[in-house]
Amino acid sequence: MKKFVMAALGGTLAGAVLATQVAGPLVAQEASRKSSVYEQLDLFGDIFERIRAQYVEPVEEAELIEAAINGMLTSLDPHSSYLPPKDFDDMQVQTRGEFGGLGIEVTQEEGFVKVVSPIDGTPADEAGIEAGDFITHVDGASVLGLTLDEAVELMRGPVGSEILITVVREGVDEPFEVTIIRDTIKLTAVRSRVEGDTVVLRVTTFNDQTYPNLKEEFEQSVEELGGLESVNGIVLDLRNNPGGLLTQAIKVSDAFLDAGEIVSTRGRNPQDSDRYNARDGDLTEGKPMVVLINGGSASASEIVAGALQDHRRAIVVGTKSFGKGSVQTVMPLKGDGAMRLTTARYYTPSGRSIQALGVSPDIVVQQPPTRPTDDEEDEAAPRRGARSEADLRGRLDNDSITEDERRQLEEERAKAEAAAKLREEDYQLAYAIDILKGLSALGTEQ
Repeated sequence: MKKFVMAALGGTLAGAVLATQVAGPLVAQEASRKSSVYEQLDLFGDIFERIRAQYVEPVEEAELIEAAINGMLTSLDPHSSYLPPKDFDDMQVQTRGEFGGLGIEVTQEEGFVKVVSPIDGTPADEAGIEAGDFITHVDGASVLGLTLDEAVELMRGPVGSEILITVVREGVDEPFEVTIIRDTIKLTAVRSRVEGDTVVLRVTTFNDQTYPNLKEEFEQSVEELGGLESVNGIVLDLRNNPGGLLTQAIKVSDAFLDAGEIVSTRGRNPQDSDRYNARDGDLTEGKPMVVLINGGSASASEIVAGALQDHRRAIVVGTKSFGKGSVQTVMPLKGDGAMRLTTARYYTPSGRSIQALGVSPDIVVQQPPTRPTDDEEDEAAPRRGARSEADLRGRLDNDSITEDERRQLEEERAKAEAAAKLREEDYQLAYAIDILKGLSALGTEQ
């Protein structure tokens, strides 16, 4: 006991000596730093007063201060910003799933507005806006030099009003204009459908309703197929999903995992770090999975894709994701506004950060460009090689199969034709379904 006391005392004494040795320089450095900060704040006050008194036109003091705050935040990274009361209210409405606008998630790159992804079924999606498009002008006014919030404000307007945006797209030689009618955007977080024996879950955003919607839609599709034993696999379609709430990304990942880490977040201070783990229970009882991603899959989408990929729970198919690996915390401020501040980076279960790198698919599959529609005359013309033995007059009938077998063959042929049609409409999804068919045929379980 005496040894312990002496060791502790020795440590205390050594600490006291060390503090005595360095306290002087540290205090001086801290005083110098504070003096420098105060000088800069004095400079800010001086500039503010000069603008208010001498600018060529009268200025609103509150707007000046808001602009200064926003400039300070946006200088940090593209995702930190100041939210005035109206924008803060709009953001809260958006996470609940309904808001007015064009229906695009955007970021800023090289001074222009870059489309992260269009949202399914919205005016922007129907107008043909694509992930990766750059918006350079809104109603003829350049967005160059504007903050992201200012550019977004230009695109806002009354529901039913018209907006003209100028778009620059990779692979297209000249900028082109697109007219869009603003509308109320109602986000359906999850849609499901059945393709053959496969359940396709299309997740468009991560808002408050995402996990409840996913569970409900999955159960309805399983019931449509006659039970889980009739399902050969699940496609989780996260293409053009710009992300959203971290909590929902964790719940969606947990829906398909029995155990293990989902994601970890690491902030500036070690005590600000968090680790989120899956709980027992897989919604699909281990059915094979394919996750679809592309360049419009960002943030929460990448958390889900990365978690399922690292646990080898799903095969990830498509193209590299957007690469937003940071977490923003929204902090309410005085005056009903808020600050959106980047507070952490997130890491997949294997410890990799996807910041500026994205999630790389296990199988890279490009989505072919939409082919122009053939002329009606070409569609009506008979195709060479389309005739078969069954078309020949006087052919022999096949007497080796029963009517039930013939019916089954016709059903299988109809499924094959539907799959071929799907390849023309959505090649990436058809590819994902083919993978699940192959796993089912081999009796492979993940």
